[in-house]
Amino acid sequence: MSTDVRKLLEEVHNGTVSVDTALLKLKLKPFEDIGYAKVDMHRKLRQGTAEVIYGAGKTPEQIIGIADTMLQNGQSTILITRLSEEAAEQVGQSHCLNYDKISRCGIIGQIPPPDGIGKVVVATGGTSDIPVAEEAALTATVLGNEVIRLYDVGVAGLHRTLAHLPDIMRASVIIAIAGMEGALASVIGGLADCPVIAVPTSIGYGASFHGLSALLSMLNSCASGVSVVNIDNGFGAGYLANMINHMHKNEEE
Repeated sequence: MSTDVRKLLEEVHNGTVSVDTALLKLKLKPFEDIGYAKVDMHRKLRQGTAEVIYGAGKTPEQIIGIADTMLQNGQSTILITRLSEEAAEQVGQSHCLNYDKISRCGIIGQIPPPDGIGKVVVATGGTSDIPVAEEAALTATVLGNEVIRLYDVGVAGLHRTLAHLPDIMRASVIIAIAGMEGALASVIGGLADCPVIAVPTSIGYGASFHGLSALLSMLNSCASGVSVVNIDNGFGAGYLANMINHMHKNEEE
């Protein structure tokens, strides 16, 4: 792969290939087929963020094989989400793995220093929402963002939210995570002047329908600037927050 890229860059240097044509070729560079997975090695070039391994449903051997392929092709940091403790133990025997039991996330390699335009605030309605929140927070951190955690600041005690107004007002993007009736997203959306990403969680009693009530509440939020990801999708929220927090930086480059 490195030889092909070098040859292409030399052709650009010699003037036989235009910059736009070279960029297109790089974006269309094929994945690497390892049999049970087709590892997308140029996702970072296309989207600005390298591929992430979704651990649920994969065997430890498959995760190790995918990680090996990523590392061999120059990916220095690998995030593995929804990784069980048992699988993490086996993966850790092959790679230096930093595993977080709460979020069920594993990280191979060094976490890059934050280079976003501002801070990402991750807020939860209750302590029970922390596993989803940590998935979001770690995702944003691994992708190069400074994260501020505001946990257990739900609307059952609104003074807890208001006590963190400076952090809310200074944020570049806020991830609001809540189960039950999911009201936290609307409250924060009515206070903040930045995008709010709402994450419904499956926390709650019977009528919460495993997060469906929170999802519908967040979709019906009367606060402007609130977007919603799927139930318990902390990764999706962290990824989107990273994109928002790097928008101006990308424009400057």
